[in-house]
This record gives sequence, structure tokens and C-alpha cells, in this order.
Amino acid sequence: MSQNKKALIVGISGQDGAYLAELLLNKGYKVWGTSRDHEASSFQNLEKLKIKHKINLCSMVTSDFRSVISTLQKSNPTEIYNLAGQTSVGMSFTYPRETFESILIGTMNLLEAIRLIKIKTKYYNAGSSEAFGNVGLPADEKTPYHPRSPYATAKAASHYAVSNYREAYSLFSCTGILFNHESPLRHKRFVTKKVILKAIEIAQGSRKKLELGDITIERDWGWAPEYVEAMWKIMQNNKPDDFIIATGVTHSLENFVATVFGYFNMDWRKHVVIKKELFRPSDIAKSHGNPKKAGKKLGWSACVSFDALVKKLVEAELTEKSLPALMNTK
Repeated sequence: MSQNKKALIVGISGQDGAYLAELLLNKGYKVWGTSRDHEASSFQNLEKLKIKHKINLCSMVTSDFRSVISTLQKSNPTEIYNLAGQTSVGMSFTYPRETFESILIGTMNLLEAIRLIKIKTKYYNAGSSEAFGNVGLPADEKTPYHPRSPYATAKAASHYAVSNYREAYSLFSCTGILFNHESPLRHKRFVTKKVILKAIEIAQGSRKKLELGDITIERDWGWAPEYVEAMWKIMQNNKPDDFIIATGVTHSLENFVATVFGYFNMDWRKHVVIKKELFRPSDIAKSHGNPKKAGKKLGWSACVSFDALVKKLVEAELTEKSLPALMNTK
């Protein structure tokens, strides 16, 4: 089915890039992947999945137009997945200009390169649920954006650019608006990973408290390997379109913390300290997606439940640390 298909994954070293590469390799694609300096990068996630040796790796700086042109000409992909850019909402408040450059300028350079060299390819843009801001009802594809961080603003602008190139230049360009999705490959700066690592330390006897900010926030959490399959399905659709990818169910950060600590039969209230300085300048109280369009047009829906997700994350970390004695066998 995927014979002669070539995919270029921009930002292949991240969580989504690694899982997407694995998926596409299993579907028979020839996969190219980029980083700013592929010779210096460790590609740790690709190593963990044992697929690094199967991928054509190259260096590309998305903010450098000549670098983008050169990479597209060399790889000549039939599908481009742009997953690159600064991914931390919290860091974007500290580095707003760099966040805009890595997300928006990178997107514009890729779109322009496709247009100018007239490469026959499909383009996927990694959107973000953060662009919606606070929404009362579950957000769908028609919900207006109201970004509340530099990261979210850059993602919203990139989505509009992709839509414009689709309409103005007839590019097959799509945006997947993904809500929060987690996996064992998630970087430790993300709060979900922080909670799990600290809970394991405490379960082993550590007396240090877990310090968190606002735990009343609610998120729509899903399983990352399922979400990269949705990316691929978006690109196989008959026409370019944008899709919400979410579970449709929300849980508070407090619930996430309680579930993680509950895995070890611990009361989280005895081990968590709320610190006002960890609150973000502006945050989203509730992030909730409506994935009905993806279900109807792509035949995609999330299958991993919240409780199953937390169990997968905790047990993957225990296995990584060779701590099977801490596993809950119930």
C-alpha cells in the first residue's frame, strides 16, 4: 500500500516524531528525519524504539530557508510531517521570540519551499489545543482560537498559514489539532513526567515533596502512539482538511496526581506542596476536545482510557528503572 512512499519527519527526535517514524516504517515507508545537527544529536527516542538505523537522518534548520530547500530536494518526500519547534508552553513565556521563530518561521519556510520548487507532496502541520485557550464546551474544528501563551499564539498563526496555502496555492496542507498526549518518551520537563518520577522516588523512600503549581487545571489526555496514527490518517484523507484529535474526556491535574500516587497505594496529599511561583502567567483552566469529525471522516478514535494511560506511563518508567518490585499487580 505504501510502496514508493517517502516521508520527511521534521523534528523526528521528539516523542511524536519517534512514534510516527516507527508507524511509517511498519507501513513500508522510506523515512527521512531531520534535526538541527544530526551528527551531534543523540536521537535517544529513536534508539529506545530501536529504529534509528532504519532512518535517513540529515541536518536541517527550519528557520534557514536554504537549508529547508536543500533538504526537500535531497529527500523528495511524498509526505512531510512538520513536528518541529519549541514544544514547552512554560518555556515559551521565558523565550517568546525564539518560540515564534521555531514554530511560525519554520512553518512558513516549509510551505514556501514546497510552493517554489513545486515538489509533489502532502504537508502535515502539528497544531495544538493550546491555541483555543479557555473554552466552556468541547472545542471542535470551528471553535475560535484565543491563545493564552506565546507557544499557543505561534501555533494559531501557523495553522492560519497552512490554511492560507491550501486555499491560495492548492497545496495539500493539513493541520492536526492534537490535545495533550503522553507516552514513556515524554521529556521530563513536562508535568506528567515530573509527577511520575517524583512518585517513584517517594515510593522508594524519599522524603522530598512534589512541588506543583495549579492542580485544578483540566486536560484531555491521550496515548501518543494512537495520536500519530491519526496524523497518518489525516494525510491519507481524500482532500486536505483540519482535524481535532482528542479523547473527548477531561481530567484535572489533581486527578492525574491522585491516580499516579494511588498506583503505589499512597495518599498524594501527604507528599505534594502547591507553590504559587509555579503558576503560569496565564493558563488554561480547561482544555477539552470534540473528536467527532475525526471519527466520522477518518475512522479514528482514542482507545486507551485515562486509567490505562496512567498505568502504562508508570509501569514503563518502573521497567526503565528496573524496579519491577514496585509494580502494582492488581
